Amino acid sequence: MEKLCIADKTVEMFPSLIPGAPLIVVNAEDGEGEALYQAVKAVAEADFSLMAIGGLDWDDELTPWPAPRAFRGQSFGGHADKWLEALTGEVLPAALERLPERPRWIGLAGYSLAGLFAAWAVCRVDAFQRFASVSGSLWYPGFIDWAAANASARAPERVYVSVGDKEGRARNPIMRTVEDAARRLAAMYEERNVPTRFELNPGGHFNDPLGRMAKGIGWLLD
Repeated sequence: MEKLCIADKTVEMFPSLIPGAPLIVVNAEDGEGEALYQAVKAVAEADFSLMAIGGLDWDDELTPWPAPRAFRGQSFGGHADKWLEALTGEVLPAALERLPERPRWIGLAGYSLAGLFAAWAVCRVDAFQRFASVSGSLWYPGFIDWAAANASARAPERVYVSVGDKEGRARNPIMRTVEDAARRLAAMYEERNVPTRFELNPGGHFNDPLGRMAKGIGWLLD
């Protein structure tokens, strides 16, 4: 593992020694890279490189447009465009320099707001060919309608979408829409003949995030 500081973010690199092995990019919690890497290794047979990025302001840098907060606290900043520009313009090129050969494909994965970012980013840029939105915040105001209008712009090679089976029973009425939103997002790509998997995991939003992420990334690697 190599730890770097790029664009004011902490980047944990787990490079594969196999030329052309896929690269998985994850917007993660600080210091989560090692545990995530090991969790994916435990379920995936394919070789891969992992880049885990920490030091993010999740409410600001992973949200696509400003929106009132769904619960107590400040509103969402909506500056994902700025972070996506830094990710594809600075962070990703620096990561690619540390690999023996350009990956066959690059995937973007994330949990919660990072899962929202993954689903949004693949519609904006060509840098990522596969994505996993794991218990993604797809309830985000306006997102599913935006995705319906933009999902055809850049069709990915493979899509994974999951949600906990209790997430749709949240007390907050906005967050209760998450299961329906996740099913709709998966259906959009299925209708476009993109290999897609929707998975309903047991538990609420905070149940086994590493295990859920490993399953999602493992399916992208399958």
